Amino acid sequence: MVVFLVNALIVSLVVLIHHEFLHGLTRLLPRLPMVHRARITVGVLGALIAHAVEIWIFGFAFYLLTTEFGWGSLSGNFGGTIMDCVYFSFTVFSTLGFGDIFPEGPIRYLVGIEALTGLVLITWTASFLFYEMQRNWSSE
Repeated sequence: MVVFLVNALIVSLVVLIHHEFLHGLTRLLPRLPMVHRARITVGVLGALIAHAVEIWIFGFAFYLLTTEFGWGSLSGNFGGTIMDCVYFSFTVFSTLGFGDIFPEGPIRYLVGIEALTGLVLITWTASFLFYEMQRNWSSE
């Protein structure tokens, strides 16, 4: 039950952060004194920053849960550093999954939910950017 609650807390935090980034971009983009195409570029950069922050949160969670709380381990080409955890998080979030690092123990559940969360948030970002492009691009 504790594993479920901790996973739910981490996912909720990441979804909330994503919502706030996209909401902020929705308010910011129309106010920027630049051509519409440049606004979309700012939107893409903002979305990439949001995803990077979210990936770092998962990476930090992997680091804490494996080193401090004994929720399993990350094995393979893994040196135990925070950067290794963040790299692993990037591969999981994007569902790229190189396979050079793999989870063992209860941490596997967070790995699975990160992949699903990443898929949903990347899709949410794509929908957001599509809407912004429709709203802001003229038919020049």
